[in-house]
Amino acid sequence: MTSQRQPEEKQFAEEVGIFFEQTGMPRMAGRTLGWLMISDPPHQTTGELTEALQASKGSISTMTRYLIRIGIIERISLPGQRRDYFRIKVGAWHQMLKDSLAQITVFRQFTERGLELIEDKAHFNRQWLEEMRDMYAFFEREFPLLLDRWEQEFQKNRRQSGDGKK
Repeated sequence: MTSQRQPEEKQFAEEVGIFFEQTGMPRMAGRTLGWLMISDPPHQTTGELTEALQASKGSISTMTRYLIRIGIIERISLPGQRRDYFRIKVGAWHQMLKDSLAQITVFRQFTERGLELIEDKAHFNRQWLEEMRDMYAFFEREFPLLLDRWEQEFQKNRRQSGDGKK
């Protein structure tokens, strides 16, 4: 690696890692994703990730498997190469948001069940649960519409830039 921006790039990967950690995910997974977001070429081997992130091969292996499992990156091979490479999966962000909708639905169902359990009681959590249920029901209703609007805008932008295929 000979990039003059290397310290800034490593700092970026670290910041993504810290963000991941703050959301309950492994910091190294975030660092790996952060590096793949800015790496050139956009596909990296385990060895390249190990060197760039100054991490062990085992840690990178574990985190790439994790990121593959949650659908953010993919393992690819290149013609004539014996190594595997990792890159951000096309459509990963859209799929992650779709997955979030399923989580919203489950959480709304939890709040409804909680309300059923305290139905016959004068319970101080009722207002909190009702607010939460209503908020999640709103997101459950509106989120698919927002995703559809995003998809339309994304496709329109791709067609305008000449990248999209119909």
